[in-house]
Amino acid sequence: MGKPNVGSIVWQDLTVEDAEGVRAFYEQVVGWTSEAVDMDGYSDFSMVTAEGEGVAGICHARGANTGVPPQWLLYVTVADLDASIGQCTRLGGEVVTPPRPLAGGRMCVVKDPAGAVCGLFEGPE
Repeated sequence: MGKPNVGSIVWQDLTVEDAEGVRAFYEQVVGWTSEAVDMDGYSDFSMVTAEGEGVAGICHARGANTGVPPQWLLYVTVADLDASIGQCTRLGGEVVTPPRPLAGGRMCVVKDPAGAVCGLFEGPE
């Protein structure tokens, strides 16, 4: 698989207080399994299809995810994270979580002027 196209949705996370319970819910309801992801003292979860494809994350609402609302959060690829953040704030949006490293690139969570949130992801070079 090559580098994702700018504007494509590349991942989704659900950030909640009870990640273990919600992880178990999705395992039983949709048939995903989970793989623990070490978060330096606790684990979040990568959810995996029966075919072994990672499709989503179930994350604790703590650490870097403090303040992320409990809803499915889509990550959209952008060409330049800093430029996209600048446009977001100029156009009436706001940064919910500041940029941080993720999967060899960087990400942040933004809120649009209507209050909806999404993750912005700038992949590795």
